[in-house]
Amino acid sequence: MGDRLPPRVVLLALLHGSGGLLCAVGALHPMSPRTPVGLLWALAAVGVSAAAGLLLAGARVTVVVQHLALALFSTLLAVLAGCSATAVGVVGLGPVLVVVGLYAAHFLSLRTARAHAGWLVAAATAGAWLAEPSGFAMAWLVAVVSTLLLTEAHGRLNGRLRTDAATDPLTGLANRRAWQEEAERCLARAQRVGEPLTVALLDLDDFKLVNDRDGHSAGDRLLRRVAAHWQARLRTSDLLGRYGGDEFVLCLPDTDAAGARDLLDRLDGAPISWSVGTATARPGDSLPLLLQRADAELYALKRRRGRAADPGARLGDG
Repeated sequence: MGDRLPPRVVLLALLHGSGGLLCAVGALHPMSPRTPVGLLWALAAVGVSAAAGLLLAGARVTVVVQHLALALFSTLLAVLAGCSATAVGVVGLGPVLVVVGLYAAHFLSLRTARAHAGWLVAAATAGAWLAEPSGFAMAWLVAVVSTLLLTEAHGRLNGRLRTDAATDPLTGLANRRAWQEEAERCLARAQRVGEPLTVALLDLDDFKLVNDRDGHSAGDRLLRRVAAHWQARLRTSDLLGRYGGDEFVLCLPDTDAAGARDLLDRLDGAPISWSVGTATARPGDSLPLLLQRADAELYALKRRRGRAADPGARLGDG
């Protein structure tokens, strides 16, 4: 159920649904004889319908639809502000502004969240200015400033947390979980459009000897140097990650087996020798299957090299 109803969709549906229900309550119990009951019923119908549509679509709600639904909610909020018959009704929308801003900051990039918060504040303020009652300017200003500041603060913090959660702190590369998530997307796209994709597992040779001889700080410095060396020689579309310990993983979109060999040759010159196993995607392959084949090739190579004790048998030595 969690996959069918992701949090970004559930919370957006909750915004629309609760807004629609509050409009219905306002229509049933008007705060003033001048309250536009008909308009409130219309807003209630739109809000509840939007919530139902989002819940039915579930995980199929695209980012574009998410943006449109959030912008629609901000627009409806502006209409509600404009038709408010009392100052209390206008000021009461202040907390809703904050909630919308926090939603945008949590689920969208900071730049996009700023754009949504800007539209929200501009539209709602225009609606409030057109409203019949007056005397709420200071309270409204507090709500607007609070919305903008909290959106900015939460967006910055959330962006930092996303980066920390997706980054290996030692090398600055994608960590295992982040790499797998992005590689899954790359594989799905490659299979959808019929493009090749190759995955590679890279393992540093005799790295344990470095740690034992020179200490773990020297091993850490070596890992950083290797990661920087490889990253500088890869294409912008290639995804390099640290898989754990002295093992790295590489996703090469739009690259077949021959292209992968050519690209891996460009990684030569690292400060330690290394070995690699590769696997090129076949129809119906999953990422775990690709990694399993690459891992089998890597360790078959290491076994052969161990038996032959011949450095020339290495594949992908730096």
